[in-house]
Amino acid sequence: MDYTVVGAGAGAVLVVLLAVVVLWRRRSSSARQSKQAHDAAQEREPPVALGETYEFGVTEFADHHSGDRVAVGKVEGFVVFTEDVPKNVSEGDIIRATVTSFNRDKTSADAIFEDTA
Repeated sequence: MDYTVVGAGAGAVLVVLLAVVVLWRRRSSSARQSKQAHDAAQEREPPVALGETYEFGVTEFADHHSGDRVAVGKVEGFVVFTEDVPKNVSEGDIIRATVTSFNRDKTSADAIFEDTA
């Protein structure tokens, strides 16, 4: 039996196992940080108020629970879903929107588009 080949194979297996452990720990750390941020968001008061108008950048577009295309943006890290956004508005554009409601836990808000900035 060639012990050099066996030793090399065992070394390769060890390297693969080590890589798996490192990746698993990195994902665990990321998930833990995300959970902590989520928990903190649920405990703080929203940085926006009903009826007030805010200016923020559009980070993406999504289908909201209403079934319509909405612009997603953040005010001080707080997610705002904005309805009635014209088709010519793109990701990265700055818009003004008026907050109309909060979700059940006040971790995000719905708003109506007012204008581009």
